[in-house]
Amino acid sequence: MAEPKTVAAAAESGSNISQRIPYEDLRGWLVEADRLGELEIVRGANWQEEIGMAAELVSHEDNGPALLFDDVPGIKPGFRILSNLFAGKRKNMTLGFPVDLDKVALSDAFADNYDEERLIPPVFVEDGPIFENILTGGDVDVDIFPTPVWHELDGGRYIGTGSYNVTQDPHDGWYNLGSYRIMLHDRTHVTFNTAPGKHGRMHHEDYIRRGEKMPVVCVIGGDPITFFLGGTEAPDGVSEFDIVGGIRGKPLELVRGKHTGLPFPANAEIVLEGFVDPEVLVPEGPFGDWTGTYTEAGRKRPLCEITAIYHRDDPIILGFSPQSLPDEYSRYRAITRSALVRRNIEDAGVPDVKAVWCHECGGSRLLIAVAITQRYPGHATQAGQIASQCHSGAYGGKWVIVVDEDVDVTNLDELIWATLTRADPMTDIDFIRNAWDSPADPLIPPAERAKGNITNSRMIFDACRPFHWREQFSPITKARPEIAARAREKFGYLLNR
Repeated sequence: MAEPKTVAAAAESGSNISQRIPYEDLRGWLVEADRLGELEIVRGANWQEEIGMAAELVSHEDNGPALLFDDVPGIKPGFRILSNLFAGKRKNMTLGFPVDLDKVALSDAFADNYDEERLIPPVFVEDGPIFENILTGGDVDVDIFPTPVWHELDGGRYIGTGSYNVTQDPHDGWYNLGSYRIMLHDRTHVTFNTAPGKHGRMHHEDYIRRGEKMPVVCVIGGDPITFFLGGTEAPDGVSEFDIVGGIRGKPLELVRGKHTGLPFPANAEIVLEGFVDPEVLVPEGPFGDWTGTYTEAGRKRPLCEITAIYHRDDPIILGFSPQSLPDEYSRYRAITRSALVRRNIEDAGVPDVKAVWCHECGGSRLLIAVAITQRYPGHATQAGQIASQCHSGAYGGKWVIVVDEDVDVTNLDELIWATLTRADPMTDIDFIRNAWDSPADPLIPPAERAKGNITNSRMIFDACRPFHWREQFSPITKARPEIAARAREKFGYLLNR
């Protein structure tokens, strides 16, 4: 069996790892996943408990199959839901890269191809598959879909986990895509969760100041790459539709909602269109969040009235619900966020960054590891401080560990070993207070949460060899890469017994 190809190995062989998205919509993605032998159809699982149970069961294994739930009891035949899309070879396929790249190579390839300045604006068309079914007025009913209870203690059914919302800046007119979970409230109303500082939240606050309802469309079943980019921290004023067009190398084809005029892909599976009230708040959650814990009880979020539902024949909900860590959610975020954090650190002027990994066990936010080649006193401190506060690393972080280049930052055992042997607790740990936190953080005291004080502290480890005497520091016993390669070549058979 061939070893996974790293970016470095590919570069040495002269190959060019370019991105090519092999699917146009979610149905095209299913064809590709099935071709890889990684799609399982599950029939007869109920939405009350069993879909969530099965999704949780397979989400922790990197080689677990994608699950397409069909024939859901009590739901119209043909109405389906997909979960666990980001695992196995299909995670590479989803991002548009060769399936033989390991996760570090995949992250690096994503970084090399992701360009927020390579924008291709969408084009608008008059019609598309999304308009095969249009429900308005008394026909609006979000309960027709196989929306599951994802976790045992969830406070309701969440139709939006692999979804994104489209809103428009009321001042400048640009369109934002944001991935915010969506909970069913009743047959014509939903709530969705937008955290402070996110573009969707800022748009809503602007509408509140204007005393107006905010128009919104929620794309419940879209193509995976647009969903993933909708959850990425794009710069202010840049529409993710344009970024996806740049990645695909061609414009997305969009249609407009008949009530709001907001755009969405013509080939989407399900779209909810409506208006968010500026004043009415209703309970939301609890929900099993990316931290592996439930959100707090009693949370309230703005009420969104659904005025139209658009869906294809035999529509598919794209499910991407967090589970206990690590899971598919953290696998995806680790690959993409690691690439973006590294870019942010380098863009800030930090030299010789060798690797960055946002660890799956921390939901890709709570633990960031950075490997550098030390060039000057304070280099490690600089890298750690910037990693903790850069655009892609600031939200919801906890620990940053900076190590030398001889440490594999993706290997949690190596990372902790380096911290234990190279970081002195009294002199090599820095703290940052009052940092930007996520409302999902279970450590926020209830009294502070009630006041909206959603902040935390950061701990930054300098786990590099002490700069001024690093040449005298004790060598490690770990075999050098070339010796390890020779050992695998000659004695690898011993591991396959």
